[in-house]
Amino acid sequence: MSETTAASGSDGVASPTTGSASDRPVLGIDIGGSGIKGAPVDLHTGEFAADRLRIDTPADSTPENVARVVAKIVSEFTDQIGDGPIGVTIPAVVNHGITRSAANIDKSWIDHPAEKTFEDVLGRNIVLVNDADAAGVAEVQYGAAKGNLGVVLLTTLGTGIGSALIHNGMLVPNTEFGHLEIDGHDAESRASAKFKEDKGLSYKKWAEKHLQRYYEVLESLTWPDLIVVGGGVSRKSEKFLPLLKLNAEIVPAKLQNSAGIVGAAWLAHNWKG
Repeated sequence: MSETTAASGSDGVASPTTGSASDRPVLGIDIGGSGIKGAPVDLHTGEFAADRLRIDTPADSTPENVARVVAKIVSEFTDQIGDGPIGVTIPAVVNHGITRSAANIDKSWIDHPAEKTFEDVLGRNIVLVNDADAAGVAEVQYGAAKGNLGVVLLTTLGTGIGSALIHNGMLVPNTEFGHLEIDGHDAESRASAKFKEDKGLSYKKWAEKHLQRYYEVLESLTWPDLIVVGGGVSRKSEKFLPLLKLNAEIVPAKLQNSAGIVGAAWLAHNWKG
């Protein structure tokens, strides 16, 4: 799908078994350290209803500055989405609308009532959610875990490791399994895609020494029926996933860069806070 580029939670639960699709597209927005991306989503199909718009994340990425950029994206799609709610992802723990952490964004997000800030700036109902949680919901609704009502664990391998845990279609938010302590180290410091690149590791060594240890510990704690692996490196999943020896089936994510936007839109329409 083409992309337009411009320079520049709640803590309820949502169930895919009871969720409904909107007759109008719902806007999802994915906030990252370098870019803020948004698109209206057709919830019947999980596909974008218009080209995605990306605007650079402001260098001074405070909540107020980011909210103003989000407002620009919203204004581009107002005719399509009407006055409906908007889903927004953030690389942070989100607890009752308050961001409790900040990954690759300004530290002023920590303990900030971010959902309210967005609602004040945008004048709309907002569902703010952790970015990995949104991706997990998208994969259960439309992607690699569609139709799986068991325990689904999504991990995103990138600069760090994000995670989402979904049981019987119900999201358990803010799991933060990338920060498990394994063998005396923060897990993502030894298993992330960034660690692989920084150390110049082959896929084989990364998988057999580092990913194997990470996933076997994670599996022993959560016992998932299915593990979905996202992040950019999942495009080369054939180089490392077959090397892992686990009880659960482990598969690459399907939605790639659209997962956060799609999951945010679905949650905006179906979240039960």
